[in-house]
Amino acid sequence: MARRQLSFRSRRNSGRALALWAIFFILALAIAPPVKNYFTQRAQISALNSQLVSDQKALDAARQELLLWQDPEYIKSQARERLHFVLPGERQYIVTGEGTSTDTEEGTKVATP
Repeated sequence: MARRQLSFRSRRNSGRALALWAIFFILALAIAPPVKNYFTQRAQISALNSQLVSDQKALDAARQELLLWQDPEYIKSQARERLHFVLPGERQYIVTGEGTSTDTEEGTKVATP
């Protein structure tokens, strides 16, 4: 009688490949959320660092302005410019327009910018 020899070798290799593929797939599913969280947190850290730099620049600018306001001459110049203050004995003139033009219809003078 002739013996039949069955070849299980190809079936066994495909089973191993399937098992190996399933293990890699499960590992990928297990690793994906922590990797996503890592990159999300790195992006947040980068955004916070850039915000920290801009806040530091704004703080330095505020400190420089504070130093300006501690100077009495600067305060005096700002009071003259912003509040139109004058020293005793001085006269202040406020010019509202550069020139005047005559309106031909009504004969009134209108300030031109």
